[in-house]
Amino acid sequence: MTEATQRFFESLPERAPTVLRGLVAGTLQIDLGNGHQTEHWLVRMRPGAIQSSRERGAADAIWYSSSTLFDRLITGEAQALAAVLRNESTFSGDVVLFLAFRRFFPDPPGTRDPCEVAREAVGRRS
Repeated sequence: MTEATQRFFESLPERAPTVLRGLVAGTLQIDLGNGHQTEHWLVRMRPGAIQSSRERGAADAIWYSSSTLFDRLITGEAQALAAVLRNESTFSGDVVLFLAFRRFFPDPPGTRDPCEVAREAVGRRS
């Protein structure tokens, strides 16, 4: 496990109130593969709160990713949904949990809010 991955999971409870505003509730098991080793994270989500631990257990959904890809996700260099669609990672179970969890990942570097871009375009025309 990388230090960045550890810091990412440690940051989740503090960030949850702003990220998990919807009615999401359930447990997501995240398996991070690195060669012949797999790290397990169990993430319990509910509106406004999240807990993570380094254990395995009953889960409503399971997401597998390589640890290398996960490091790219937590820096915004890759997108979780695109990785699943390209079969770079796999997912099974309650898709709502995956869609909610991916909101914890940052936007790609250089990404701008479309509303901000539109306001600037209107301002230039005036």
